[in-house]
Amino acid sequence: MKKLLLLAAVLCVQGNVMDINAQTKGTKVKQKNKATEKQVKLEVAKTVKPVVIKNQMDSLAYTMGMAQTQGLRDYLTGKMEMDTAYFDDFIRGLKEVATSTDKKQNAYHLGILIGQQLNSQMLKGVNEEIFGKETTQSIDKDLYLEGFIAGTMGKGGIISVDAAQKYVQENMEKIKDKNLEQQYGANKEAGIKFLAENKTKEGVVTTASGLQYKIITKGTGEIPTADSKVKVHYKGTLLDGTEFDSSYKRNEPATFGAGQVIKGWTEALTLMPVGSKWELYIPYDLAYGSRDAGPIKPFSTLIFEVELLGIEK
Repeated sequence: MKKLLLLAAVLCVQGNVMDINAQTKGTKVKQKNKATEKQVKLEVAKTVKPVVIKNQMDSLAYTMGMAQTQGLRDYLTGKMEMDTAYFDDFIRGLKEVATSTDKKQNAYHLGILIGQQLNSQMLKGVNEEIFGKETTQSIDKDLYLEGFIAGTMGKGGIISVDAAQKYVQENMEKIKDKNLEQQYGANKEAGIKFLAENKTKEGVVTTASGLQYKIITKGTGEIPTADSKVKVHYKGTLLDGTEFDSSYKRNEPATFGAGQVIKGWTEALTLMPVGSKWELYIPYDLAYGSRDAGPIKPFSTLIFEVELLGIEK
């Protein structure tokens, strides 16, 4: 708010920006748009009219309105997926809602707003959560909408909102895993096969959890606990050899809590003396499980080269 007040004061004294003089009747200020895109120029021509600034409060009102639009265009065209070809229709709707005092009409406009968010964000987020980020699958949109309406109205639902929340909590992960396994089951099978063959190789140790490791360099230093802060160099790859992360390439070791990483890492670090260099073979359930972590797809078995440089005190 202080920045806006300062801006209003500057506008009052800088004649080359706005000539605000209490002794005059006011000066018309034409808003200029320097964008080069022809479409943007057409949008501005349709929606922007000359502005009359008479005093400091006028300049404050105008600049507050403008300041609060920061990021709005990106939000509309990004998350809300609005087509800029219809920008003048957006402005028309905006003006209707912003100036309306009709409660019935305002309720209708709110319904449109929430409906747009439901369609472009909420449903999309649910589908990605259940089927993964690369999905083209969707839950039943009509049933989702009916449940949403019943919950909003507070009546007419086949169960209560509390019961619905409980069902989601108890069943979401099971349903999600089942659907993701249909898509990424090959990753799971490949990992099972790899680990079964790998555990028979010389030098590979398999722990009770299913973690496998091979000692490359045997350290003699202190062994971290899950509460320790450790300093490590590492490289991570998928079973096909794709490298997805490397502190070596960044030329900078990583420092973090031994208990704040994936389960396979925590278990390995609490077995490694400082100075050790191990190769880890981590089953999906000790790694990212059914989560989609960018290059690491659900049910992926991971291979890491980990060098424990020290324990931070």
